[in-house]
Amino acid sequence: MKNSILDVMHETAKDLTETGVMDVTTMREFDVLCLPDVERYDAAHIKALREKEQVSQAVFAAYLNTSASTIKSWEQGSKKPRGTSLKLLNLVAKKGLAILA
Repeated sequence: MKNSILDVMHETAKDLTETGVMDVTTMREFDVLCLPDVERYDAAHIKALREKEQVSQAVFAAYLNTSASTIKSWEQGSKKPRGTSLKLLNLVAKKGLAILA
């Protein structure tokens, strides 16, 4: 598997922390910098994501631990996902709905 430069740098930082060259606080700050950006989704993208997974709004809601009415509101654009829901949508977009099973 091919590692990105960021992956290699993160492993190096972990090694430096384990050997005492880098302190734990600096490593924690580095960990935060390595987190992927959370993509925002519009109504059409959310609907397309759900349809790609071939599930109903109710089933999609159950996986995301929310209500079917919330999914409907997202897909109609009257509400936008945020916080944990947005992070879960990002996971589903990258790894598929099975990641939440």
